[in-house]
Amino acid sequence: MFGNWLKTSILMAGIMALFGAIGAYIGGATGMLLALLLGGAMNVFSYWFSDQMVLRMYNAQEVDGASSPYLYNMVAELAQRADMPMPRVYIIDEAQPNAFATGRNPDHAAVAATTGILQMLSARELRGVMAHELAHVKHRDILISTISATMAGAISMLANFAMFFGGRDSEGRPANPIASIAMMILAPLAASLIQMAISRSREFEADRGGAEISGDPVSLANALAKIDAYARGIPMQTAEAHPETAQMMIMNPLSGGGLRGLFSTHPATEERIARLHALARS
Repeated sequence: MFGNWLKTSILMAGIMALFGAIGAYIGGATGMLLALLLGGAMNVFSYWFSDQMVLRMYNAQEVDGASSPYLYNMVAELAQRADMPMPRVYIIDEAQPNAFATGRNPDHAAVAATTGILQMLSARELRGVMAHELAHVKHRDILISTISATMAGAISMLANFAMFFGGRDSEGRPANPIASIAMMILAPLAASLIQMAISRSREFEADRGGAEISGDPVSLANALAKIDAYARGIPMQTAEAHPETAQMMIMNPLSGGGLRGLFSTHPATEERIARLHALARS
């Protein structure tokens, strides 16, 4: 666990350094300061309002013990096992089997499951999935993923700004336009790769935490195998329109491409399953 947190901290430092470097490229020391202030303001906004925005984006409907006793009571039992506050519970009317957690901290968290995952998985498998999402909440991964996603988006914005308005070298002279073009292309790419590396690291830790909460790593492994087999063939239009939300899901909801592994927000499902089976054996 410590190794994953160290890796995440290093990656977060990298994305912050990249953000500051672009600011410095645009306007020297003043540009770096303004860029970091802008990034901080965006992170504060995301921290407080990202959960509402995402749930509204997916048209998620909140449920309780009366409207959806099966899912609600399952989450309540797992939250009690994890010694966590009860999160709000939502259902999303989507055929693709998937689930995610959101919220700024364990006291203000929500978990959501699609109708597709409720129909596809057995009770034990669904229990493993919801335990995985509660592990994200318990580890405060929501904060990390929100900051990384926000910073990646801000880096893209700053890189485009540098392209159209130019940058300055270390002596304050206008920068080479070729350097501006390179900045516009490479900086967002680097930020996205760092963001995805952070997401993959946290998914492994949530699998481990979810297995501990549920006490059933094999069922979570079985659930991942089922979701992976079916999710690729069932598009989720909201996720395709808002790919920045892909990292929140238990399985990447986006259609694949030639560089799917490099640009995936999630680790290879086979490796996740292998780790869970190893955990069960131990």
